[in-house]
Amino acid sequence: MIAAEALAAGLDTPALCELAGWSRNADPRDIRDAFERALAESGIGLPDRGLARRHALRRIAAELLDGQTAPADLARDDWWETEAQTAEEEAFLALLPPCDCCIAYTLGLDQQAWAAQLRAAALTLTSSPPIGPGC
Repeated sequence: MIAAEALAAGLDTPALCELAGWSRNADPRDIRDAFERALAESGIGLPDRGLARRHALRRIAAELLDGQTAPADLARDDWWETEAQTAEEEAFLALLPPCDCCIAYTLGLDQQAWAAQLRAAALTLTSSPPIGPGC
């Protein structure tokens, strides 16, 4: 989706065109390789991994608030690898189970309360000052 948005915004490279045609279920290593090629073809440097994850964390918080992402979907990435730099990031990350199978195990039957807490933390995170350009 991001590749298609970049194409629509006028950024056009062979790797970006290739990437825009792939499904979400493509091999993550292939996606990363194509993404890195698209950046290189565009003359854009690859961001620091930690900063990129922090930007992505804000993006998923915004997607959660917009209804584009369900709370359970947030347990599917390795967010536990993200090093929080602010209290808002830390509070949001603390609510994310390490995997989707852990949701029922760690939250029991109180998933509605968890979803409400997650949305509140997402709102706090997205309302906090940006960490840098583009975020």
